Amino acid sequence: MDEHTEPDGGAAPEGAAADVPAAGVEPGAEAQPTDPRTRRVLPWILSVTAGMLLGSSLFVLNYAEGLSYLSNDPRACTNCHVMEPYYDGWQRSPHAAVATCNDCHTPHDLIGKYVTKARNGWNHSVAFTLQNFEEPIQIKPFNAAILEENCRECHEELVNQITGHYGSEDEGPDCVRCHRSVGHAWLR
Repeated sequence: MDEHTEPDGGAAPEGAAADVPAAGVEPGAEAQPTDPRTRRVLPWILSVTAGMLLGSSLFVLNYAEGLSYLSNDPRACTNCHVMEPYYDGWQRSPHAAVATCNDCHTPHDLIGKYVTKARNGWNHSVAFTLQNFEEPIQIKPFNAAILEENCRECHEELVNQITGHYGSEDEGPDCVRCHRSVGHAWLR
């Protein structure tokens, strides 16, 4: 029996639907016809909305020089004016000749580096947009731990001689306790 055949064997009137419910409609429930105007307009509304979101996101990414943060160029940090004194201090520091911002302030593994950059980028953009940050800016514990780990890694031989007095490699004072101005010369 095909879908246009009545149970008694007779043909259903032309254009009549069979007793099979429409897809996604519970048996016994009536299918609601979709307004043809909605079916034509909805894709346009969704396309325009998606285009506006994509366009504004690309504008902000370009305006904020967002792709520069993927580099190792220390000038990228000065995209935010609040970082300029830190950049200037770094240029006058002993580390300027041997280390960039990423060498000290991000993990040395690729994934950790970009996860940290993404996390800090989000936190910085929220803080700077809402003007919700201390001046002068202060390093947060998460980033201070990365900084300490990088100091100890780059200066491992010297650090091991010092931390040996404390019983283990992870004990002893933080490097910046005594060497606060090494990375940024003006910090005293």
